[in-house]
Amino acid sequence: MRSNKTFLLIIFLKVALLPLSSVAQPKNKPGTGLPIVKASKPIALDGKLDEPEWLAADVAKNFYLNYPVDSLPPTFQSEARMTFDDHFLYVSFVCYDDTKPDIVQSLRRDIDWDRNDNIGIYLDPFNDYTNGFFFTITPYGVQSEGIISNGGQDGDGSFSNSWDNKWYSHATRYQDRWVAELAIPFKSFRYNHKVKEWNVTFLRNDVKRNQVSSWIATPIQYIPASFAYTGKLQWETSAPHAGANISVIPYLAGSASRDHEKNEPTVSSSAIGVDAKIAVSPSLNLDLTVNPDFSNVEVDQQVINLTRFEFQFPERRQFFLENSDLFSTPGFPDTRPFFSRRIGLAIDSTGSAQQVPIQYGVRLSGKVGKDWRIGVLNMRTQEKESLGLPAQLYSMAIVQRQVFSRSNISVFVVDKQSLGLGTYQRGKFYQRDLVKRVGQDTVLNTYNRVVGVDFNLITKSNKWSGDFYYHRSIDAFHSNENYSAGNFLGYNTRHLNVFFANNFVGRNYVAETGFVPSLSVYPGYLSGFARVQGNFYPTQSSVAQKNLGGEFNYTYIPGGVLTDRTFTLDYNINFLNTSSFSVSGSRIFQKLPEKFNPLYPRGNGTYLVGEQFEWTEFNVQYNSNTRKVVNYSIESTAGQFYSGTRQSYRGTLNFRYQPYGSLSFTADYNNLQLGEPYGDTEFLLLRPRLDFTFTSKLFFTGVFQYNTRFESANLNARLQWRFKPASDFFIVYNHVVSGYPSDARTNIQALVVKFTYWLNL
Repeated sequence: MRSNKTFLLIIFLKVALLPLSSVAQPKNKPGTGLPIVKASKPIALDGKLDEPEWLAADVAKNFYLNYPVDSLPPTFQSEARMTFDDHFLYVSFVCYDDTKPDIVQSLRRDIDWDRNDNIGIYLDPFNDYTNGFFFTITPYGVQSEGIISNGGQDGDGSFSNSWDNKWYSHATRYQDRWVAELAIPFKSFRYNHKVKEWNVTFLRNDVKRNQVSSWIATPIQYIPASFAYTGKLQWETSAPHAGANISVIPYLAGSASRDHEKNEPTVSSSAIGVDAKIAVSPSLNLDLTVNPDFSNVEVDQQVINLTRFEFQFPERRQFFLENSDLFSTPGFPDTRPFFSRRIGLAIDSTGSAQQVPIQYGVRLSGKVGKDWRIGVLNMRTQEKESLGLPAQLYSMAIVQRQVFSRSNISVFVVDKQSLGLGTYQRGKFYQRDLVKRVGQDTVLNTYNRVVGVDFNLITKSNKWSGDFYYHRSIDAFHSNENYSAGNFLGYNTRHLNVFFANNFVGRNYVAETGFVPSLSVYPGYLSGFARVQGNFYPTQSSVAQKNLGGEFNYTYIPGGVLTDRTFTLDYNINFLNTSSFSVSGSRIFQKLPEKFNPLYPRGNGTYLVGEQFEWTEFNVQYNSNTRKVVNYSIESTAGQFYSGTRQSYRGTLNFRYQPYGSLSFTADYNNLQLGEPYGDTEFLLLRPRLDFTFTSKLFFTGVFQYNTRFESANLNARLQWRFKPASDFFIVYNHVVSGYPSDARTNIQALVVKFTYWLNL
């Protein structure tokens, strides 16, 4: 009995003293300074921190929680220190811990941040609160680096770890802590060496306790890596000038392929190409590529798309990534005038991306002066007659000026030129926008251009955000109603989020290099949405956060005809153990502006222009505790669907073999009953995936995708040996079988061997 009373007393004292401990520990506020002093000699990366420079360095300490609460310090603290020499920016971390096993998915580079214990530095070396870089490391020494855009305020959309570069690190685990040291070459990232203060923060994700903490205390409704919540890295002397900074990355590749359907002999080929990065200044970079090869880029994950609209896959090719936000953010997500996947990729009949050879590419991007950014791009692709594509020249130029504290305004032009159309033959090219009949004559449209201006609003406090733009397209066919315009405004506080937007697209607006619904989907439109969401943070429960939201979407085409309207109500719960649950209901109306067959390429009938439908559907999702060795996610959608019904079930089962890798299995099943004469069918997509890391330098990824919609199967297996930082040897095997439609049947095997080497001059 006495022991029980003692136990209860201890618990009471811990709970009672927690508020006192949070008061006793100061919260580091935005703008907190961290001086950085030059090291007298290079730092040895050994995880000991016994150099005089580390012992004398100022310490970034007193981390504070951002999640699951923002009112307490973390269970275990972290410390960060920084120094530099003429060649490297050094960062060290001390992450205090206990003997509880770390959670690390694998030894592969570019980790999934949410699912791995890690700590990192988030750096704005231009001091413009807009763009920067991050470098993170796990207790097992696994590296991840990436770029930050739009001030880091847009969640996953502002952080991309596809960017790759050369840096060095070491991590050591001790009984009560783990220690990491980073050496980042100044030549590996862009910065303004004349600026005496850089925005910086440090962020730790302690997955095993579901705690996210940062050096600068950040309210729970904001992202702790956002540049609105950073301290100041204070240079007593200017950062060193990187000097001559030229990286050359040549590659050699050989391949062998065979089309079994045509019973042709094996075809062998070889290729050689080169990429180069030239620092015109420490903050302005010139990228060059000649005959690039992207065979080592991970294959896209197939989806069963039952909508009338194209699915937007992310860009993963290295050439397009640095400063990618400068080129890709004009417009809204569904009205982008520039979408880099239009260059060198085309969609085949199964919805899979096929490579179009790129002859060369040139891209200049970065900062010019304190408040200006520029971007210039020019690329040429070869003719691809099998896909109906002529040779094409793509160009873009953009100038961005920072205004106020974190906002900016941009002016740009995008140009696409189709080459060699003087010898046009009817039916050779599938692109209908290249050719127009005028009486008895065939008129060729050899070019498409878009010019525009964008204003991106981000307030210093992060409460308000906005986007306003006006674009016009120019081609040989259209001279009026060729505009696109939009406005967005968002308000974000601890308990309330409010967003609304409208955009207008003229009936003759064409952006061939962009991501915009084609004129056949919408002959011009006015669309918009509004969303209101309330956020709640329960105390003394297993729930970290709840939110209840309502959303309204609509689209009108010229003539004031309503084509799309959706009302949605959703409720979401995030639990303290990392699991989550959500449920939503939607009332959907559509009046078709084009013919549409949701069962394509199957089904016996097609809905006609002008037919209208209204239905209700419900969606339920659950994600289990991701810290478990075996975890899963499940989702179900059910209800009416056009003239019939739809039942969909999606799920992923994951097994983690720590720290070497994981095995996952994804299934997506759709049962569509549309009635006569449209038909009934079932679509099934299966995707097992094996991700295994033999060592921190040898990785294997195998993905098999089976899609009954097109009777297609695709096996992609990739072995990667990173024998030196940013230098790789790849063996890639790909096998594609497609049996629907029958006149496009394929059965192709291909083996690619590729060698890349990163050379700094």
